[in-house]
Amino acid sequence: MTTEYFDSHAHLTSQSVYDRIDEILVNAKAAGVTNIVNICTDEETLMKGLDLVKAYPWVYNVASTTPHDVDKEGELLFPLMAKHARNGDLVAVGETGLDYYYDHSKPETQQKFLKKYLHLALECKLPVVIHCREAFADFFDIIDSEYVVNGKHAPGVLHCFTGTLAEAEEVIKRGWYLSLSGIVTFKKSEVLREVAKMIPLNQLFIETDAPFLAPQSRRGKINEPAYVVETAQKIAEIKGISLEELARVTKENAETFFLR
Repeated sequence: MTTEYFDSHAHLTSQSVYDRIDEILVNAKAAGVTNIVNICTDEETLMKGLDLVKAYPWVYNVASTTPHDVDKEGELLFPLMAKHARNGDLVAVGETGLDYYYDHSKPETQQKFLKKYLHLALECKLPVVIHCREAFADFFDIIDSEYVVNGKHAPGVLHCFTGTLAEAEEVIKRGWYLSLSGIVTFKKSEVLREVAKMIPLNQLFIETDAPFLAPQSRRGKINEPAYVVETAQKIAEIKGISLEELARVTKENAETFFLR
């Protein structure tokens, strides 16, 4: 039986991927990728995403303004993202979050829009996809106060996780998922491999973040969903389980999260 994979995070409607989208999706299918979540971050990528899923029903859209762009586009684009969340066009809200590593948007603006998108997710009963970098203290404060229903955190995933073991443990403690990208295959990613070993299998996703972060054997190339297999192989090796089990459980996790 063919091993099947769920790429939980890819930017299929970014220009470098979309220019070759049919070829890239053929490659994905050939590699065993049966489901892909497409991340839309502006009006153009969202409109292309809405068209894409008509031709490829195994692709699903998620949308919000990224924390990098909220100073410039947050107010302009929130009504559009909210409209499509409310219309049932999205399987999650994101990637929203906080990023203090780069100085593209003021922290207070990032926090404001993170709260707005969390509230939208709650309103629409959708999970959230989070980008967080060097901002975990504020992030945990916000989700602990703004994203709890009946005493439990509403569903979320930290995509492309690159934080510390302690930060990963805090995410897991809140019942959230952690998603690992091709970074886990990089030669200097020893800390992230320790995180991969620790993450309970039932709280793990795999992703490419295409076109970014191609795995070690393809460093410097445009990433694509077919390459999620290399990431899966490395994580299975780290966890001491078969590739088939790693693929099966991460696929089931992502299906439960996005498609329930």
